[in-house]
Amino acid sequence: MIIGHGIDIVSTDRIRQMLEEHGQRFLDRCFTPAEQTYCAQSQKRYIEHLSGRFAVKEAILKVLGTGWRGGIAWTDMEILPNDLGQPILSLAGEAASVATQLHIRNWHISISHIETHATGSAIGEE
Repeated sequence: MIIGHGIDIVSTDRIRQMLEEHGQRFLDRCFTPAEQTYCAQSQKRYIEHLSGRFAVKEAILKVLGTGWRGGIAWTDMEILPNDLGQPILSLAGEAASVATQLHIRNWHISISHIETHATGSAIGEE
C-alpha cells in the first residue's frame, strides 16, 4: 500500500547560487560525503546531479509529512546510484525513525534533470 507520494522541482541556478554563496558549508549541510563524491565525478553535470538530489530530498520530506520542522537533517537522506544507475535511498537518524513510524518499508525514487531544472519524485510504501 502506498503511504505517500512527493514531488519537487528545483532550479539549477538556485543550487548554483547556494554553492557560490556558501561553498562547502552548503554541501556539507545538504549532501553526505558519498553524495558529494558521486556528484563531483561529472564536472559537466555537477550542478544537475546536486540539484536532482536536492529535489528528491524535498520530495521525500513530503512523503514523510514533516517538512524541515520535524528535526530531519538533509544528510539523514542519502541518494546514490546502484550498479545500473538507478537512484537508491538510504535513510538514517530522524528520517529513518519517521519512516518506521509510518510503516514505510520500500521507497521508489526518481530523479530527472536538464541544464536549467531538476525534479525528484518519491513514493513510500508498506
